[in-house]
Amino acid sequence: MYLAQIDAYDQKGPALNAIIAQNPYALADADALDAEFRRSGPVGPLHGIPVLVKDIVATKGIPTTAGSKSLEGYVPAEDATIIRRLRAAGAIVIAKSNPHEFSIWGETISSLGGQTRNPYDLTRTPGGSSGGTGAGLAANYAILGIAGDTNNSIRSPSSANSIVGIRPTIGLISRSGVIPVSSIQDAVGPMARTLADAVKMLNVMVGGYDAGDPATAWSVGHSERDYTKYLTPGGLKGARLGVVETLFGEKDINYDVNVVARAAIKAMEDAGAVTVSVRDPMLDTSKIGPNISVDLYDLKPDLNAYLANAKPTPPVKSLEEIIQSGKFSLNIGDALRKAQSLDRDASYFERLYRRKLLQDRIIEIMAESNLDALIFPHQQRLVVPIGERQVERNGNIASVPGFPSIAVPGGFSPPTANAPIGVPVGMEFVGRPWDEGRLIRLAYGFEQATKFRVPPKSATPQP
Repeated sequence: MYLAQIDAYDQKGPALNAIIAQNPYALADADALDAEFRRSGPVGPLHGIPVLVKDIVATKGIPTTAGSKSLEGYVPAEDATIIRRLRAAGAIVIAKSNPHEFSIWGETISSLGGQTRNPYDLTRTPGGSSGGTGAGLAANYAILGIAGDTNNSIRSPSSANSIVGIRPTIGLISRSGVIPVSSIQDAVGPMARTLADAVKMLNVMVGGYDAGDPATAWSVGHSERDYTKYLTPGGLKGARLGVVETLFGEKDINYDVNVVARAAIKAMEDAGAVTVSVRDPMLDTSKIGPNISVDLYDLKPDLNAYLANAKPTPPVKSLEEIIQSGKFSLNIGDALRKAQSLDRDASYFERLYRRKLLQDRIIEIMAESNLDALIFPHQQRLVVPIGERQVERNGNIASVPGFPSIAVPGGFSPPTANAPIGVPVGMEFVGRPWDEGRLIRLAYGFEQATKFRVPPKSATPQP
């Protein structure tokens, strides 16, 4: 059924172009799981569940290219740690989803996969960089999806495609086998159409210490075996939520998002939450990116290390070779060249110092007002039309300091000719490190009180 859905809507009909490669062994994997089920029952909690995997995550037997022609046809010898865990739980990798090339920027366009389209408004981008996963899940290509996130990339496509995305505390989920941007900021996490599904996937992805990713050592004593216990009714009752006023736009172009977000906040209050206005000049995402984020500083050394250790040897072995090849999308060229010119020098460590100040200030704000989470719209304006650069996203308030965050459907802008049910707007919940359980309880309370998600008309089979 899911393969038929991909066939009907990815290159035909609305031509969402969310898939960069299908798993040629998917049906054989399903047959093997059926046989095992007949013998001894389910192999694990995700038995037979199809999963879309962002094409930055190593998958044995399926090309892993980061969407780049410079890595075209490259097939890893081994699965990434999270893929091994999912397969052991019975999940089936059904396809690899198109990313924004090398996870740089947020429009989901790559030299190998082209431009992915938003199923709710085919003239708009699906967010990014994990937009292929977001659009594919919205169009029902699979039940679950894997995404990566350096600045916005789990929550941006979740917001833009009216689905759920969980960015965990760095270290909770292993990144071993994932093509990196920044070892300081990168995270991988689950996406799904419902929070319950995303949390069931989170349970499998969390695995404790993994020698392939030293950051996972920090999770020891902080992770839990079962996060579904936080999927409780009335999760917003008595919660204290900080509304980050600096993350709302003040121009006409921000109007539609502001209306949806304020209504969503009112729904949280109606569900029992207490909201507190938070205004602080440090919580300004337009400044966090250019002044604190270290993503482009880390790209060269971290990507070079990945390519140097990849098995078998990839067609390019360094960022410099990628640039020299010319086999990449023009829209990431400036970023690649800038990253090649940067070193981890005094300015890099100045950014890390500012990052520590931001971490401390967020924790201090939450302590001062006894807050359970910070809330705000993920984007200050609607996801941009195809051909424009993604702007005014708020995700780096969590990703740069490395805090956990969940994006949940928050409603839709007014319908238009291009967007028959409107453009999705996502609300984001940010919490303290290792506080995924509390965030799940709050986000679930909001999701169940509102049930905003509606499937896109462009990819919904008609009777």
